[in-house]
Amino acid sequence: MSGDYDPATFAFYEREAAVYTSQPHDGQFPWLWRFLADLAPGAEILELGCGGGRDAEEMIRLGFKVTPTDGSPAMAAQAERRLGRPVRVMTFDALEAEAAFDAVWASASLLHARAGALPDIFARIRRALRAGGRFCAGFKRGEGEGYDRLGRYYNFPTEAALRDAYAAAGPWRSFEVEHEEGGGYDGVRRHWLVCLAVRP
Repeated sequence: MSGDYDPATFAFYEREAAVYTSQPHDGQFPWLWRFLADLAPGAEILELGCGGGRDAEEMIRLGFKVTPTDGSPAMAAQAERRLGRPVRVMTFDALEAEAAFDAVWASASLLHARAGALPDIFARIRRALRAGGRFCAGFKRGEGEGYDRLGRYYNFPTEAALRDAYAAAGPWRSFEVEHEEGGGYDGVRRHWLVCLAVRP
């Protein structure tokens, strides 16, 4: 396990994968649909932290070519059952692709990466994108690293800290942060920062 990841958080997802991925969903994907609307039909998308495969399933249904990945073998196994296709077990810092994808989708996954590792992870994602590629990720806003009531690590960034981390990864053609309120598996309402970066 990489030093960029918290062992207790990794153990949580290994232990709770079946329960975590069985949570009900309303079938609505507002942020995902918005993100996909700006992509060409059939675009190639890398998903980082696919969890049980719910978002990947929706992207595939809409005709996109999706490469789902997750750092937890147990979560990847759940996604494989749902999708009926292989899911690569890969931590964020193992991404080595170059100009291979039109987009990267990382919904509520990079928020578990060590705060200090984010610039390197963003640089890897930038390198994996083709020219004009789009990258979307969501984070729970805070004032620095911490844990939730379930014992999971979060980087809990401020918007300024995220902007600095993205800038350190290299130049982007555009970078936007949108704010929304939402819940999570722990049942706590939080302020979310949804980031969209576009590679030059």
